[in-house]
Amino acid sequence: MDSSIDRAAAQAVPRTPLKRVVWASALGTTVEYYDFTLYATTAALVFGDVFFPAETPLVGTLAAFATFFVGYLARPLGGLIFGHFGDRLGRKNVLIITMLMMGAGTFAIGLIPSYASIGITAPLLLVLIRLVQGLGMGGEYGGGVLMALEYSPKERQGLSTSLVHIGTPAGVLLPVGLVTLLDTFLPEGTYEAWAWRLPFLLSIALIGVGFYIRLRLSESPEFVKMRAEREVRTVPVKELFVRHSGSVVLSILAKIAESGLFNVYYVVAVAYVTTELDLPRGPVLLTVLIACLVECFTLPLFGALSDRVGRRRVYIAGAVFQAVLAVPFFLMVQTGDFALTTVAMVLGLAVGHGSMYGAQAALFANLYPVHVRYTGLSVTQQVGATLGGGLAPLAGTALLAAAGGHWTWLVAYMAGVAVISSLAASRLAHGEAPVPGGARRRGRTVGARGTGEGAR
Repeated sequence: MDSSIDRAAAQAVPRTPLKRVVWASALGTTVEYYDFTLYATTAALVFGDVFFPAETPLVGTLAAFATFFVGYLARPLGGLIFGHFGDRLGRKNVLIITMLMMGAGTFAIGLIPSYASIGITAPLLLVLIRLVQGLGMGGEYGGGVLMALEYSPKERQGLSTSLVHIGTPAGVLLPVGLVTLLDTFLPEGTYEAWAWRLPFLLSIALIGVGFYIRLRLSESPEFVKMRAEREVRTVPVKELFVRHSGSVVLSILAKIAESGLFNVYYVVAVAYVTTELDLPRGPVLLTVLIACLVECFTLPLFGALSDRVGRRRVYIAGAVFQAVLAVPFFLMVQTGDFALTTVAMVLGLAVGHGSMYGAQAALFANLYPVHVRYTGLSVTQQVGATLGGGLAPLAGTALLAAAGGHWTWLVAYMAGVAVISSLAASRLAHGEAPVPGGARRRGRTVGARGTGEGAR
């Protein structure tokens, strides 16, 4: 009797319109990547001098990227902490907390004095703030994606979650656009001296808008139903690793190339062009802007395609494409030609990364049942992003330095992680779009739950 009453009460809870949920989730992703992209951009351009002065510019940049990696190291812990509370207490409130953590950290970085002013305290403060940001970011992604996914019909989850992922290129467009404008129109040396702080301080406006919108959301309907049916787990992470460890490991490996190669195209390539080729940063940043703008349109295309032909197929095709692209990418970039560099960035970000990222959220989220989904998706995302995106700037810059500034070893790294991720994705057993009516596809019957086409 009580159970039926709880289910009826759950059904009576007002639902937020899907468009508003997607918009709020995309805005959170924008804030997330605004924070980390702004840091990565500034680390590549000025943080070596501001916080890590060294005789060789590449060494200072390497030290700055080490603090970039510190933020990534905190992300798995944040994913476990906020995934736990997201699966036990709900998605919405956790998302508000994580957005505030990331936004406050970004604003605070804009206030840190330089190494020349306060010495070793400056980089220590930077590391501390990066840890806080990493914890917040660890819980942000899973909740934002799940709100969109759990509001959507299964046959449109690829499209809905890919719209949330538009926040990633948008989160690159905004800070890189600001940096480009400041660097272009302010007097020479002004950006390096103090103007680099402005994009960090301006982030407070983005946080305010996101906070207001998220307060107006209703809880995920699938979580409300799960809570009404008494299926909330006391320790979600325990069940995750006992019953779903294979999915966790494979999805982490599948994630590495998507996250890592994104940061190679953007972070490492920008550092390569400005430090090794000694070219002005304005044009290469503009090529990144163009590629990210194009990706805002390709992401939903790949998301919709993944709903039709299979999420693994789209994801694996994106990984293989990037393995093949690695050498041509740097051959085009090293010319210093604006048009060729733009083509390279568009192919890498809008096509290679866009195809993997467009299919990724629906593919990974459907690996896990609702009661451990926040934890599972957060662990997948954050551990995979740490091993991929977190290590990529550090490993890429180190490989460039070890090869005397040439990209030979770097492209081997790019192709290697792409192959690893494609092989891991091919072993994932679930996460595909459902086929209506339990129809057969290529001789395999789709189960009633609509989670997969079979383990192909």
